[in-house]
Amino acid sequence: MVGTSSRSHHEFRGCGSQETAKSIYSQQFMFKQILTILALTVAGGATAADATCMAQVTEKKLAGAAKTSFTKKCEKDAKATCETASAEKKLAGAAKNSFEKKCVKDAVG
Repeated sequence: MVGTSSRSHHEFRGCGSQETAKSIYSQQFMFKQILTILALTVAGGATAADATCMAQVTEKKLAGAAKTSFTKKCEKDAKATCETASAEKKLAGAAKNSFEKKCVKDAVG
């Protein structure tokens, strides 16, 4: 009986460790998905809360050289932010270019 219970215990333990490994992998995968969704929600909320470059120009009533300078800086900042966002999303090639182009266009207004 001792040998049988020991054997059963090992068999059960083997199944349990496989199930545990699958469970841990599943939990890690879901955790990464939740973090990704949360990060995208926060990033989207921050972008939506910020006024576009052109809206800021209008709000600040900028004209001439001040408008040009502000617009160039705002476009540069938007491009940097969009490049960072595309890197975080691990985009490459056409998807990266398309994302960045739309992102900058939306930020500039």
